[in-house]
Amino acid sequence: MKAILAALALTTSSMALAEGGAAPAEPMGMMGQLIFLGGFLVIFYFLLWRPQSKRQKEHKNLIGGLAKGDEVVTAGGMLGKVIKVTDDFVVIEVSDGVQLPIQKVAVTAALPKGTIKDLKA
Repeated sequence: MKAILAALALTTSSMALAEGGAAPAEPMGMMGQLIFLGGFLVIFYFLLWRPQSKRQKEHKNLIGGLAKGDEVVTAGGMLGKVIKVTDDFVVIEVSDGVQLPIQKVAVTAALPKGTIKDLKA
């Protein structure tokens, strides 16, 4: 079976060469290349740059808006209540009497009030 397919492929390609083959594809002109590059950049912008900058802006607003009493989740998955806020760090209470200093950038989400109380019950 493989031999038949190989012979068929050889004869087909040799017939195409004997007939002159298909016309070679025209290279893309300068305008076509610019349109292609522009389309690529537009797709790249909407799929990567724009969503990433939107996430960064939301995270920056989250970090800037942290206040005492907020309930947050850290990048490590710890859930806690903000006790103290400084320039670079926040102190969160993860359990009764257990307070941990965490970098502000490690805070990934602010939770609605009462989430911790609902989870403990």
